[in-house]
Amino acid sequence: MSSNFKDNFSKRVYDYAVNIINFTKKLPNDPNTQILARQLLRSGTSVTANITEAQAASSKKDYINFYLHALKSANETKLWLNLLKDTLDRFPVGVESIIDETIEISKILGASVITMKKSLQK
Repeated sequence: MSSNFKDNFSKRVYDYAVNIINFTKKLPNDPNTQILARQLLRSGTSVTANITEAQAASSKKDYINFYLHALKSANETKLWLNLLKDTLDRFPVGVESIIDETIEISKILGASVITMKKSLQK
């Protein structure tokens, strides 16, 4: 991965985490929704945390592992977003764009993990 891609992607997932945080603030304050919101907050910000940790990885395997954890967190985030979307009567504006961004980030992470694992096998 090029340094420019890493920098741009790190910024993108940081902005994504900020959007997740701001989105959860707009959710209703009922107990069920707040449980889902906390799960969303944990998984959505975990994507960024794992990408950040990857930057300080001690080996290529460690680096890949952080990306794999970020991918798992992104997939979990999709679940929480869809559960919220399908169970709330009124959903805050912007959910579709967050879901779309989650899907895009998942695709990038998945492709990156596959590419990095292939390079390890050479």
